[in-house]
Amino acid sequence: MTAQRPAVLVTRHVFPEVIDKLREHFDVETNDDDAVWPREELLRRLQGKAAAFTTGSERIDEALLQACPDLKLVANMSVGYNNFDVDAMTRHGVQGSNAPDVLTETTADFGFALLMATARRVSESEHFLRAGHWHKWAVEMFLGAEVHGSTLGILGMGRIGQGIARRGAHGFGMKVIYHNRSRLDAATEAECRATYVAKDELLRQADHLVLVLPYTPQNHHAIGAAELAQMKPTATLINIARGGIVDDAALAQALREQRIAAAGLDVFEGEPTVHPDLLTVPNVVLTPHIASATRGTRLGMAHLAADNLIAYLTRGEVLTPVNTPAR
Repeated sequence: MTAQRPAVLVTRHVFPEVIDKLREHFDVETNDDDAVWPREELLRRLQGKAAAFTTGSERIDEALLQACPDLKLVANMSVGYNNFDVDAMTRHGVQGSNAPDVLTETTADFGFALLMATARRVSESEHFLRAGHWHKWAVEMFLGAEVHGSTLGILGMGRIGQGIARRGAHGFGMKVIYHNRSRLDAATEAECRATYVAKDELLRQADHLVLVLPYTPQNHHAIGAAELAQMKPTATLINIARGGIVDDAALAQALREQRIAAAGLDVFEGEPTVHPDLLTVPNVVLTPHIASATRGTRLGMAHLAADNLIAYLTRGEVLTPVNTPAR
């Protein structure tokens, strides 16, 4: 008699080739409509499932784990996993995994693209042109900030932060300063041409401040009104990290009052909802959480999440764990 195959839930639409790979091993329920299921619907669909493939839209917490006792693994298709209550998962013996490394260079590319667009007022000038306001060239029209030779500040110096540092230092001759929970080793600092500074000094010195730190309760509103007040009035702020790291209301006020020059944001507190005040200030570039959005990178992220599922449910291994639950 053939043993029953484990049941797996894929909570959002993903690439068909990834689903085909999972179906070689498991009974797979998919979300072809790509709906963000209400909580009750998610709980219903998780009944009897050994594992879930998630994208960060689904909160995995104590109440869900109590309601889904068959769950053994949740594989996030992202490097971040602030949708996981890791302590609760560990207590319930549920393994979590994420998808690091695959998106490092693509996200660093986008972070620098957002920095450039923000510094050079690309969105603001495009809106001006599309609205039919461009009638003549002018010497002082849409003067932006220099990027080459300026000071690049990075808050959070993991793999993506290091990728941005290399782009700035090697490609644009920028002076790179950074602050991190722990200082990098000397060899990595040399490769990135980066100098470690205290957070207050980072805020005061940076011409362009890029946020690449993980979201944790300790990092909630790491950039708020007090931190924005320390920045140069000519500085730009770029957030490609996670929503909630910046106090979006305080940022919108600082932008409106021109206490900093501009901001570029790919992530938002409470996304996909965007703070309404950010939609009314001109000196901000807004993108819908697309820093990793190339086909190759997103496919790589999906394959890694699938590989974690396969490795764990077939061999008891996990490739990129985020916790170590007792078995």
